[in-house]
Amino acid sequence: MHFVEKDLTQKRIDLDTKLKSNKILRVPGAYNPLTAKLIEEIGYDAVYVSGGVMANDLGFPDIGLTTLQDVSTRSYLISRVTNLPTIVDIDTGFKSCKETIETFEEFGVAAVHLEDQIEQKRCGHLDNKELISKDKMVSKIKECVSAKKDKNFKIIARSDAKSVEGIDSMIDRCKAYVDAGAEIIFPEALKDESEFELVRKSLDCYLLANMTEFGKSKLLNYTQLQDLGYNIVIYPVSTQRLAMKNVEDGLRAIFADGHQNNIIDKMQSRKRLYDLVEYEKYNSLDEKIYNFKTDGHE
Repeated sequence: MHFVEKDLTQKRIDLDTKLKSNKILRVPGAYNPLTAKLIEEIGYDAVYVSGGVMANDLGFPDIGLTTLQDVSTRSYLISRVTNLPTIVDIDTGFKSCKETIETFEEFGVAAVHLEDQIEQKRCGHLDNKELISKDKMVSKIKECVSAKKDKNFKIIARSDAKSVEGIDSMIDRCKAYVDAGAEIIFPEALKDESEFELVRKSLDCYLLANMTEFGKSKLLNYTQLQDLGYNIVIYPVSTQRLAMKNVEDGLRAIFADGHQNNIIDKMQSRKRLYDLVEYEKYNSLDEKIYNFKTDGHE
């Protein structure tokens, strides 16, 4: 049992309402459910689930090795613990776009994004990517749109064409993707303000900016992106990178020192953890169940 109050439809309505505001949505990636709770507590607008992060967390590189079951199950576990809408990276749509959309919609996700790479995809900020044709991507988007049941469930089209075919070709592709029914466009691996601005001037739709570290894009402040006309900014891998660096440093310290005493201050306290998982709320529920049973209702 969990304590999320909003139903699935309301989360999607919330995302739609936020998109219609003049504020850019700030959306960090969650590599597990506990991180999603922290994202909500701090005050972000939505939760993002990165396909690359899911692959990495399973010990794989981000080259299309994860399955629909891998990503949808983890996305469900993440989305169910937060009132915030959840946006998920579905890579190239897995084996069937129809099945993929039906699965993520049933699992409580608010939006997904589909990319125009071949099935053996690569991280969007690496070189040597290969694309499917514009027409094939249009067909995939149409299949996604026709598969959804909730009108507020968003289909996001990501294009990796800028580094393969050039920015003009990418914009041309994105116009076709909007015509096919994508409500949000995700132009991947734009270089700087001038490229972000060119895309904004060229497209009449919601736009998503990817501020991933160590990539091809200049890391811009969210206010800069808002001024450029972008509607969503994601920080897809930041939480996993922060966590893994600290986990590695801590494990090396324990191995070298033989104890944890020198790194206790680097750890989340038990009290903070219990606050985050709402321990007392669950504890009070146990008491209510116990009282119910002892009153003769078992």
